[in-house]
Amino acid sequence: MLDLGPMNGVEFVRRARRYAKKSGLSCHFNPSVGKGSHGRLHLGGRITTVPRKELGKGLLSAMLKDLEIDKEDF
Repeated sequence: MLDLGPMNGVEFVRRARRYAKKSGLSCHFNPSVGKGSHGRLHLGGRITTVPRKELGKGLLSAMLKDLEIDKEDF
């Protein structure tokens, strides 16, 4: 299993944008749609909620699953 290392929400959005560009998908982050310090990330036709805090392994895996991204590709 690939370990992505420590990552926060800002880094996740940055990597998602890079992945979208490489894959030819649309990517949009809307920080105003979410409670508190959370925002909504749209990648292609998929959506996930992104917190600004440090992401644990379980949360990171769940967000990648929401977006249908394989860890090795991310």
